[in-house]
Amino acid sequence: MSSKKVVLRFGADIADQPIIYKLVKDYDLVINILKANVNPQKEGTLVMDITGVNTEQGIEYLRRLGVRVQSLTEEIIQNEEKCVSCGACTDICPTGALYMERPDMVVRFNSDRCVVCHLCVKACPMKAMEVRF
Repeated sequence: MSSKKVVLRFGADIADQPIIYKLVKDYDLVINILKANVNPQKEGTLVMDITGVNTEQGIEYLRRLGVRVQSLTEEIIQNEEKCVSCGACTDICPTGALYMERPDMVVRFNSDRCVVCHLCVKACPMKAMEVRF
């Protein structure tokens, strides 16, 4: 079964259509929405993980609708040698991918939850959060 992280960008003209429902129902895909910003009057953005045997057909359906589909090719990594577990990144992480492990009070990073928003990269005073292409 194929899994792919993608960023979807679409205009206000289709922001009110049930595109995720169609991906699940018509293409038998499992959708995990990692981040969403959808406003009926503006462009919408979704970051999601698509899993299923019909992933490519589902992506082609989105493109036919006029959705811009972009593979999420960047990833965030934690350089554990630089990290001092100050926790600055944990407060700003919108998905909880970065969290403070108790009782040791050590910053841990779950890359599966990361939506590559870059907020942690900007927040880290030690530059321990890095972007890999």
